[in-house]
Amino acid sequence: MPGYGGSGAEHWQTYWEPELPATRFRPASWEEPDARDWADALGRVVSDGEGPVFLVAHSLGCLTAASWLAGRGTGVVGGALLVAVPDPSGPAFPAAATAGGFGVDRRRLPVPVTIVVSEDDPYATAGWTRDIAAGWGAETVGIGAAGHVNDTSGLGAWPAGREILRGLVQRSG
Repeated sequence: MPGYGGSGAEHWQTYWEPELPATRFRPASWEEPDARDWADALGRVVSDGEGPVFLVAHSLGCLTAASWLAGRGTGVVGGALLVAVPDPSGPAFPAAATAGGFGVDRRRLPVPVTIVVSEDDPYATAGWTRDIAAGWGAETVGIGAAGHVNDTSGLGAWPAGREILRGLVQRSG
């Protein structure tokens, strides 16, 4: 589940996709996101999957995943890895995402969730992210200063992230 603008060729999600049994969700627009459309796109992918399905979301995709899980329950979803959750009230949050109805659903999430926190993410402070994680009942994993944990962070295939995902899958047992 990429975020605003999608995940390009050098994004860790793009590296992971062919290596995992993965399906990228496809909303109508990456640049003019609509919260309902993104939730519907997630629902289509999950309904096509055989359990357990693990959501792997970045940035705006994290808000979609959390809202969808809080509102619809688990079904075949075994857990969620949420990387670089953006703060909708922060100064860097895209105006198009605000206009598209994205926000933070603060209900406790019904599946195991791991949130990856970067200490210098321009889209959310580490403190805000840890507070949201606590409300969602999520485990947090700090990775130091890694920016927005995207292609410009220079992570490449991000093997450490794959280990975080493996840990979530094992914990979800």
